[in-house]
Amino acid sequence: MIEYKKYERPLVLKVLTAGEGGVGKTTLLHRYIEGEFNANTKMTIGVQFFLKELEINSKRIILQIWDFGGQERFRTLLKSYANGAKGAILMFDLTRPLTLDRIDDWVDICRSDDPELPIIFLGTKYDLKSEISIEDDYIEEFLKKHNLIRFLKTSSKSGRNVKRSFEILSESILEHLDII
Repeated sequence: MIEYKKYERPLVLKVLTAGEGGVGKTTLLHRYIEGEFNANTKMTIGVQFFLKELEINSKRIILQIWDFGGQERFRTLLKSYANGAKGAILMFDLTRPLTLDRIDDWVDICRSDDPELPIIFLGTKYDLKSEISIEDDYIEEFLKKHNLIRFLKTSSKSGRNVKRSFEILSESILEHLDII
């Protein structure tokens, strides 16, 4: 007798990537989706979409990733795009302190539909160690102020913490949704 396994549909989770222009959102997504570094990504105009399947705690998940353009002129649309999001990745450039100036605005955009939305905080461009100009203590203030789930230093060039950041966020989303 042949036993048929019940087909289980994957859980689709809408995830936002947010942060100022030039922090490396699209480059990080390219590293995560394609597994390689692409230094020649173009500025995101509005929103781009990516899909990535993964497994967390024996659950099949498809991340529907919405890559928000960081330029000021796109921000009026972004709150409506945040509707239905289950989590967010908020990024800043470890070598450019000015990319932290509008973190409050980005948190507001990401949490416009869910004030408890899980957000992971990523400092990008960790491979440029000699140029890093932001202290960890300063970053901790943002974590506490906005109740962000975790802070990781990432590098799209080396791949450091790229995959791990999506895994941590996915686990937090499942906990938030009371699925784990």
